[in-house]
Amino acid sequence: MKHFIKKPLFFLLFLFIPGMILATTDGNNIIHKMMLLVFQLSVIIFAAKYTGKLFKRLNLPEVIGELFAGIIIGPYLLGGIVLPGFPHGLFGEFLHLNPGASLPVSPELYGFAMIASILLLFMVGLETDINLFLRFSFPSLVIGGLGVIVSFALGTGVASMFMDIPFMDPQALFLGVISTATSVGITARILSTRRKINSPEGVTILGSAVIDDVLGIIMLAIVVGLASSGNRTLDWGNVGRISIKALAVWLVFTALGLTFAKFISKYLKTFKHQSSVGIMAFGLALLLAGIFESAGLAMIIGAYVMGLSLSKTDISYVIQESLHNITEFFVPIFFCISGMFVDFRVFNNKSIIIFGLVYTVTAYLAKIVGSGLPARFFKFNNTGAMRIGVGMVPRGEVALIIIGIGLSYGILTGELAGVAILMIFITSLLAPVQLDHMLKNKKSGVKKGLLLDEHIQTDYPFPSEEITDLVATKLVRYFREEGFYINLIEGEKHIYHVRQQDTFFSFSFSKKNISFSTKPDDISYVKNIMYETLLDLHKAIEELKAVAKPVELKQELQSEKGPVSKNGKMRLPLDKILHLDCIIMHLEANDKESIIASLVDILNENNLLIDRNEALNAIMEREKTMSTGMQNGIALPHGKTDAVKHMTMAIGLKPEGVDFQSMDGKPSKVFILVASRKHTAEPHIQLLSEIGKKLYSEEAIEKLLKCKNKKEVLNFFIK
Repeated sequence: MKHFIKKPLFFLLFLFIPGMILATTDGNNIIHKMMLLVFQLSVIIFAAKYTGKLFKRLNLPEVIGELFAGIIIGPYLLGGIVLPGFPHGLFGEFLHLNPGASLPVSPELYGFAMIASILLLFMVGLETDINLFLRFSFPSLVIGGLGVIVSFALGTGVASMFMDIPFMDPQALFLGVISTATSVGITARILSTRRKINSPEGVTILGSAVIDDVLGIIMLAIVVGLASSGNRTLDWGNVGRISIKALAVWLVFTALGLTFAKFISKYLKTFKHQSSVGIMAFGLALLLAGIFESAGLAMIIGAYVMGLSLSKTDISYVIQESLHNITEFFVPIFFCISGMFVDFRVFNNKSIIIFGLVYTVTAYLAKIVGSGLPARFFKFNNTGAMRIGVGMVPRGEVALIIIGIGLSYGILTGELAGVAILMIFITSLLAPVQLDHMLKNKKSGVKKGLLLDEHIQTDYPFPSEEITDLVATKLVRYFREEGFYINLIEGEKHIYHVRQQDTFFSFSFSKKNISFSTKPDDISYVKNIMYETLLDLHKAIEELKAVAKPVELKQELQSEKGPVSKNGKMRLPLDKILHLDCIIMHLEANDKESIIASLVDILNENNLLIDRNEALNAIMEREKTMSTGMQNGIALPHGKTDAVKHMTMAIGLKPEGVDFQSMDGKPSKVFILVASRKHTAEPHIQLLSEIGKKLYSEEAIEKLLKCKNKKEVLNFFIK
């Protein structure tokens, strides 16, 4: 943990170096603004990433850590503290120069947050199963609509009661509108992490969130229009026009996107390179976001519509993969900047705290009742209904945007904005944690009898992990040659999505098994390509047998005579791989199996193994293939296994020698065991090669055997 804290502190101290340069620059100068912006972004990135990692270690959602980071470094807390070169704090200059500003961050920084929110919702749309989305579109409409009605009524009612103003007062109505907006970004992050976006609850939550954001924006336009008119009577004709316009834009562009998705996909494919396809697709998302904003709807809804339109095309996963790194950069920035809006100074007033807590509890319950309860009437069981209700609770990006509009129009005061932000913060903190906990439960959220898209699983077992890897690699190549788009969506679990036009399936492989998940119509294709793959590999193996001569190759491993480098040192940092306590000066074991077991045991005693038996089995399996007894008295037992924490080694000496089935028939006297992780990049073969070159002659081996203690053995290799 100390190491975890030292890095960001060092980075913050490093900021003081250019501080004096900034201090002498005119605050209104564009160069100064850009310089300040890049420093702010660098601190945001580090703060968001480190705090997100810390929250993850505490088994809390990373997105909450990113929000919390924004609160801590924002202009109202650490970001407003005077530092050398930053007379108003790193994030406090904008508020100092613009004390009446509706938002506490500069337009440049807020622009980054908006781009990030567009990217986030575009990616969420791409991850959505459009068939499941359309299937649950009516439930989403009802659930989202009732959630808005209940939230608006209760939010406005609480505001009216605490402020002692009429129900139709713009301030009360504004707090009602703020309480309607679900943060689809926060909820989507949790659903994506748990791989539940395509579950019935996931698509219902996302669809409902879009519905209540659309309705919330319509209500916002109505309330702003009411406040601008200066009276308390509604122009229902104007309300109708606003509502029809907003709904028409949303429905028309969604229908057009789904209709012309294949043509859009065909156009994007003309850019050939996957990175270009992803960038141009995001360009289309920005275009549609701008169109929606100009039509009076939120930009994020336009981005979601574009993502949803492309979700069924065969390049959807190509776009996701190519934009992954950009998303990792931008999205934490959005949540961190959102956290900067929290001003705790308004909570010096006890009545404001009570108001805020009651408003928060009401907003929390309003979504669970308004959205969760109706889900029970759409074939969701209690578990599914609660997941939907809780998933609709977080308020975030749209609510923050509405607060900014309220402040800019003078409808909201700083105290009322504080009440709303307290609600946003608490719902965004508690609901994701609750939802994340609920999604860990594998219980189905739908009632029995509700049939989802049928997928059939087909398994192909193999005798070893090496053969499984070989077949899987050949499969990926075969699919690409057939014109499919292949995307690795889960590296640790080896899950691939395979897509071409309307054909879509996935396959994954574990240690000794390849598993396909397909629709019934695609089973025949999978069986055919599997047959051709195995046939090609069988032919290749037969040809390899004719030319491969392992014994001759083994004899060449120690043929290179000469120093490891010009100064005789190992090229690898052996002092970090070989522990002094993992050297046995005189082995007691008298046969191959016992010697290997002794070396594995010494690694286990030094807490370098995760599973002693699994590590031993991996090394013995390698030994069965061909003995690792070399020549001139050396044996190099080795293996790759995930039972080790990192690449490590152990050395054992036995001057009298033991029969290790060496290739020169002589007894082996020096035993060097190397074990490294299977699925992590580590220089396993390079280490074996370096050891072989270090012990290239009988003289070198005799010198090693004459070492009097462990320290001399270690120095033999590293000096």
